[in-house]
Amino acid sequence: MTTTNPATTGPVLHPDLTPAQRDCLDALPLTGNHLVSGPPGSGKSLLAAHRAVHLALTGRPTVLLTRSKLLCRLLQATLDDLTVPGAAIEASTAHAWIMRRYGRGAVRTADGWFDWTELTGLAAATIDASETTVTPHLVVDEGQDLPPGFYRMVRLSAVSTTVFADECQRLTETNSTLNEIASTLGHSTSRVEISGNHRNTREIASLAEHFRVGGTQPDMPVRSGTLPAIRRYSGPKDLADDIAGLALRAPKQRIGVIVNSLPTAADLMRRLERANLPTEPQLYSSAAQSDRYRNLDLTRPGVVFVHRASAKGLGFDTVVVADAETDSAADPTEASLRMAYYVMITRARQRLILGWQGSRLPRHLEGLGGWATMR
Repeated sequence: MTTTNPATTGPVLHPDLTPAQRDCLDALPLTGNHLVSGPPGSGKSLLAAHRAVHLALTGRPTVLLTRSKLLCRLLQATLDDLTVPGAAIEASTAHAWIMRRYGRGAVRTADGWFDWTELTGLAAATIDASETTVTPHLVVDEGQDLPPGFYRMVRLSAVSTTVFADECQRLTETNSTLNEIASTLGHSTSRVEISGNHRNTREIASLAEHFRVGGTQPDMPVRSGTLPAIRRYSGPKDLADDIAGLALRAPKQRIGVIVNSLPTAADLMRRLERANLPTEPQLYSSAAQSDRYRNLDLTRPGVVFVHRASAKGLGFDTVVVADAETDSAADPTEASLRMAYYVMITRARQRLILGWQGSRLPRHLEGLGGWATMR
């Protein structure tokens, strides 16, 4: 288990926490199961890290879990930045934690997860109330991306479980609704809602609303900016040149290029590497063997290529959705498609471009003239 940096000054609250976020943390008891829900930009990942720190200070090991490998790395970096005197705390993917805890007993299934019935039985067989150093507190970020079977298992595997989730951002086929999470963790699970959007401009959030599926309409941000752009590119060179131009005009900004195809990202990456940008572009692939494509530095400016499946929890000054034409054949009313665009759009802090190639505007981008400029 990774231990965060020891210090003598005690835990330090992140300077970006709002009073409402601090109130949310203070209201959560250090025992029991809890479900915290909120829209994009409300600070769920940051709150999850602070919640993990609070629980670790009780003396029990605490694990901050998520599905995404990239988000896991970001959460670990956040934990490392918090000053905690010798607390046993780590961030881990759900898959990795389960494999460490149950080893060969964790039988894999065709959907990439586990035999939850078997795992729940193992968890029940290993319950020992006296083993206070073994049974951890669990905190789950982006909890909607984990299946109900996971929550049946962790109910027996953790002394407490706190889940941060937004069911409007479900991107996987094996996911859970808020009601499923709460009911599976038990009838005593408390539910807390946080509000506010501290990431997007009003214009970006308004476009995202067009794609939101379910839930209640979140409060609109106060901060205003330019309208998002829907832009047609004549080909890969035109797209790469536009991204390079964005990076050259704003060398201190972070530009996220979100793709639906890693080969597309690799091609754009090669083109930008020849563009003499101020900062070398980065590309993330969860399947890559090379550390170059697995270990990103998201604190430095420049261009980052990431697949849409790994975009959850990230934020960039500018976001370019590079290949919207790959969704041309999809039903524009399909919930999974709308959720994907809801997530991608809400990654942008200041500027958003929805890019496409081809002869006809993709159907899911039609009728957006009031929320975006067309080029």
